[in-house]
This record gives sequence, structure tokens and C-alpha cells, in this order.
Amino acid sequence: MSNDSAERFHHVLITGGAGYVGAVLTPQLLDAGYRVTVLDLCWYGDDVLPDHPDLTLIKGDLRDVSLLERTLPGVDAVVHLACVSNDPSFDLDPTLGKSINLDAFEPLVDASIAAGVKRFVYASSSSVYGVSEAPDVTEDHDLNPLTDYSKFKAQCEPVLLGKSSGTSGGFVPVVIRPATVCGYSPRQRLDVIVNILTNHAVNNQKIRVFGGDQLRPNLHIADMVDCYQRVLEAPDEQVNKKVWNVGSTNHPVSEIAEIVKRVVEEEMPELGEIAIGVEPTDDPRSYHVNSGKVADELGFTPQRTIEDAVRDLCAAFKADQLPDSMTDPKYFNVKVMQSQPAGV
Repeated sequence: MSNDSAERFHHVLITGGAGYVGAVLTPQLLDAGYRVTVLDLCWYGDDVLPDHPDLTLIKGDLRDVSLLERTLPGVDAVVHLACVSNDPSFDLDPTLGKSINLDAFEPLVDASIAAGVKRFVYASSSSVYGVSEAPDVTEDHDLNPLTDYSKFKAQCEPVLLGKSSGTSGGFVPVVIRPATVCGYSPRQRLDVIVNILTNHAVNNQKIRVFGGDQLRPNLHIADMVDCYQRVLEAPDEQVNKKVWNVGSTNHPVSEIAEIVKRVVEEEMPELGEIAIGVEPTDDPRSYHVNSGKVADELGFTPQRTIEDAVRDLCAAFKADQLPDSMTDPKYFNVKVMQSQPAGV
């Protein structure tokens, strides 16, 4: 990718930069020539980022406005990843989730503008669509968030877009609605669907499918990171006030299970045959996300597949990079949340 924006945007702040996606995005931006500051509470550990002269890690709370006012001066662009992720983690402490995912959002945006930040990239979620029978869910589809997590994601979008000051060197906001991210990261999550099924296939030689007909859009973590870099490097007029779905393939959960079974059996034949069991589910979310707009307007098309994500995870298992993957709480957001003091 071009380094033009590494020249225009010297310094990027990544909130949640020590998280699942951030732990891949941060080193990629450093390699591309950016200075990177990561603001993260580091609930999942602080050992996932590289030792790099152009990296500053601030273990802090984005709800602390005075900390933002000290951190943001000199920052050219913000990639806002930090949030209480996934519905179970959010439901565990809804007050905490609201304080981070919604209440802290506008103060962060306002502090960014006051500090002279030129571009703000917000990680929303494709879950804002809820359940849809539409054959292709585009960005014009009605939002139907089913949970507070997705509701607050949706509510933050117009707050940000309303702050745009145009493309003549002003504040340029961008909203990304990612599909469910999958694959290997130094800060691994094993509580998202492709990763869950792969973990069970490798360690139990059995995959449990809940339901099976629900459509799930997925995205390889390397494609997610490439997209964020592409958004940083695009001209203002190409990204200002844009809202883009970013996903790769849409598969029923049952098909994802078959993909995982096939790839794990190929990559780790010593495990033998992987069984698939089907059980009922009370999770109705089903949607087919169309990512044609980001391809047309930004020229971004994912280059990896679910198969690639499963292969990467198998390689990590074989290299013993995911020890105690069935029991260590660090791989499961809700388990880490359960260990935090109330209202932290």
C-alpha cells in the first residue's frame, strides 16, 4: 500500500489498539511508517504489541476526558476500535457498556476535533441490521439493532457524521460496519463463530452448531486491517461521511461448520475425523451483508477467505501459540469482563 498518508497523517491514535483487531492493525501501521499511539485499558494483557520506537502505549480509559486532552494534541487521525465487544460481555454490565460504547463517544469526537484531528474512523458493526430477509443488506437498509450493544453502535454513527467539517483540510469522519472478524491475532479471541468452531474442532474433534440456517457475514482479520489502512490513505473527498459495510463471504452457520471441518481435517490429519452436532438456538440474527459499495467507492475488496482464517488458526495451534485455548479466560471477552471490578 501507498505511504502517502503516512506522510500526510504522521501520527495515528488507535483506541483499543491492544485488542483483537488492534493487535494486528498497530504493527501494520508501524510497518507502513506511521507513528502510533494506542489508548487501551489492556484488560486482555499488555504483551500483544511490538516493541517499536514509533509506538506509544497508554494504559488508560477513554472515558477520562482530561487524558484525551493530553493525548490527542499532535494526532492526525483516530481509529476508534475500543468498546465493550459482543452482546454477552455487554449484558454482563450494561451500565459499564453504555459508559464506554455510547456516553464516551461524543466527548472523544469533540476532543479529537479540538485537538486538530483530521480523520476519524469509527468501527461500528454489521449487527446494526439485526434480522433481515433481504437478499442483500446494503448500507441503505433500515437499521434494526436487537441489543443495546448494536443499538449504541447505530446511535454513534450520526453523532460522528454530523461533525464533518468538509474535505478542505477539515475533520473527515468515516464509519465502517464490519462483518464478524475471524482468524489469528496476538490478542486472540475464541468467542467469534469461525474461531469458536475451529477451537472445538482442534481440541474436541467435534463442532457444535446452534441452529445452522442463520446467515453470518465474516471477514478475515488481515482484510479488516487492510481496510482500515486503505481508509486512512484515501483522499478526503473519497471517504468523507462515508458509511461502508465491510465483509467477505456470507454463509449459513452450518456451511461454516463444514468449512472448518474440512480445513482442520486437511491441516491436522492426526486429529482424525471431525464430527458435527446440531443443537437448537435462541439466537435469531441472520443477515446477508453486501459490501459492493466499499468496493465501488474505495476500491477495497477482501483478499482472504474463511478457509484462510481456519488455516491460520491451525498453524497457531500447531505452533503452540494458543495454549489452554478451551480454558484460559483471556480468549473469551465475557470471562475477562467477569473478572473486572463492577463499574470499572
